Amino acid sequence: MSEGLYTVIMGVRDFLKEYFQGFWDYETPKMMVIKNRPLGVIYRAVQFLVITYFIWYVFISQKAYQESETHPESSVYTRMKGKAVHGDDVLDNVEYSHPPEGVDVISTILRREFTYDQRQGTCPEHFSVDNANCTSDSDCFPGLPNFDSHGIRTGKCVQYHNYTFKTCEIMAWCPIEQYAVVREPPLVEAINFTLFIRNSIHFPKFKVFRVNVDSPPGMKTKKYLKKCHYHEEKAPYCPIFRLGYIANQARENFTELCRTGGVIGVFINWDCNLDLDPSHCKPTYTFRRLDPRKDLADSGYYYRFAKYYDKNGVESRTLIKAYGIRLDIIVHGQAGKFSVIPTIISTVTALTSVGICSIICDWIMLTFIDKNEVYSERKFDEVSKKVKEPTDTIHTEFSFIRSFGSNHSDLSDGVPL
Repeated sequence: MSEGLYTVIMGVRDFLKEYFQGFWDYETPKMMVIKNRPLGVIYRAVQFLVITYFIWYVFISQKAYQESETHPESSVYTRMKGKAVHGDDVLDNVEYSHPPEGVDVISTILRREFTYDQRQGTCPEHFSVDNANCTSDSDCFPGLPNFDSHGIRTGKCVQYHNYTFKTCEIMAWCPIEQYAVVREPPLVEAINFTLFIRNSIHFPKFKVFRVNVDSPPGMKTKKYLKKCHYHEEKAPYCPIFRLGYIANQARENFTELCRTGGVIGVFINWDCNLDLDPSHCKPTYTFRRLDPRKDLADSGYYYRFAKYYDKNGVESRTLIKAYGIRLDIIVHGQAGKFSVIPTIISTVTALTSVGICSIICDWIMLTFIDKNEVYSERKFDEVSKKVKEPTDTIHTEFSFIRSFGSNHSDLSDGVPL
């Protein structure tokens, strides 16, 4: 065996032996009192920050002493009400509210575009569609060329209605919407329509059931709901909202919504502290626009539907493109109640975290202050089975530190930094 390999093997053996013997050593903190004002200020400042964090944020703000439930059971019922005169017609909620049954998504029509008397047949494609313009039949391939087309191409090139240019002929519901559409003015009176939202929520863990509808003492709920409107302070249990109020809270212009439509989220938040009486568990409402803004190409909210009828023995329809506000009711809920286990866990965590103060100050002391290694010599001692009790004197060029065999040391300002 070569001398180099032998040296390596012996070195590894000594290392493992020393590690194995040191593994069974017991380490205990050594108490030292260091009378150093800057270090003491840092120590107390870090202690103050840690304690403040746990008291203010963990216990008061986050209520870490409570057992919580964040997935409650919830149901939503909605109803739109209002009347409006639109031209020669009087519109009610059956005309403009969809779907008619109350669910957590409801829409209101604010503007309509009509294409009357459509029938199955052939007609010219709209000139705005890609590759729709033509000069001869060879420019029009039969079939569906793209998703923008209004129908199936027949392969013919025909005159575009009363214009001089030509487009490809299609089989579709004719006349097509872009050619024959009739636009109505917006339903501006809808700003005063009202939306009723009934939301019930259940926290199974705590067996607490709450609903967002209530009336003042001495008044029946049905009578109260006929004349109230929601107010955060005056009427928190009257979930009736004007559409104008919803648009304003979502920071949207109602006139612009009538033109392009939009999707608004109605967020109902139940944040319940069940250490108090359940009557203090009240919902809060926030409103926010959910769809892309108007500066995007496909912003707003609209949908199409048709009314079919028979005209002279031929099936016909009126195509309606409806712009409006879609309201998505989104419910969030959480509840908390005092419990011993989370309180113990949070308290132990807080007490343990205070130990970080000593770690930080030890690092500052040994790295920046202990330039003469006076503190490090006293902080780290190695004690064997046989311990003598001599009185040692450590001489430094500045002062003397006297030890009497105690593990409690007092390093005063006599040791200059």
